[in-house]
Amino acid sequence: MDRHGFLRHLHRVCKPRNYLEIGVNDGRSLALSRVPSVAVDPAFRVVTSISCDVHLVRATSDDFFARRDPLVHLRTGRNPFRALARRDPMNVLGGDPRLELSFIDGMHLFEYALRDFMNVERHSRWSSVIVLDDMMPRNVDEAARDRHTKFWTGDVYKVVQVLRRYRPDLVVVEVDTAPTGVAAVFGADPGNTVLRDAYDRIIEEYVVPDPQDVPDEVLSRKRAVRPEALLGADFWPGLVRARTLRRGRASFAPVRRGLERLTG
Repeated sequence: MDRHGFLRHLHRVCKPRNYLEIGVNDGRSLALSRVPSVAVDPAFRVVTSISCDVHLVRATSDDFFARRDPLVHLRTGRNPFRALARRDPMNVLGGDPRLELSFIDGMHLFEYALRDFMNVERHSRWSSVIVLDDMMPRNVDEAARDRHTKFWTGDVYKVVQVLRRYRPDLVVVEVDTAPTGVAAVFGADPGNTVLRDAYDRIIEEYVVPDPQDVPDEVLSRKRAVRPEALLGADFWPGLVRARTLRRGRASFAPVRRGLERLTG
């Protein structure tokens, strides 16, 4: 299954009520959304029909998140009927929107991808799903910071390493999609400052000149699960129900157990 097939099915099982995409390119992944969406890219060139209520933002993700109210498009107060359609009538006058499904496929350099994750998490909740693209380069050349191949992941694979090291409260699932894998992150905590506090140290350690020392387990996809296994897991209805009912973080425990069974 390729990444677009994975995202298509993920929309179906995750049932998000909004969607954020960083890195639009030609719009093929954005075209999968049917919910209010925000899509950010400094040079998008959409050539695909889009079938959702979308705010296309021509900006870098750093500049986008630096805005006073970057997710203004998702505020239900802008459209009371949207609030009712989302079964959220108590929020009809507005309130801070929280992202439910996000796809990060921006600049293919580690520090950019890490900042994108940090910014997305700040606008998410524990029941959100954050997907990062290009997490499993197939060889060292694809993982170079200085691009010299047709297919290029850059060194963004290191985000998975950092999240597992610094954020054990999260569950990071590597997914064996074609061509260069994705990672799905569960259990976001918008109040967690660990990555922000350690950011300078992390960058100093992980941003190194080419060639990159890509771990064998990344190249061999040793820890990756089949996309069909994740999409067909039994925790999804519980996650969707907990999100709809706005249950607290304690409801993450059964979801986490389901994910841990999946990843072994």
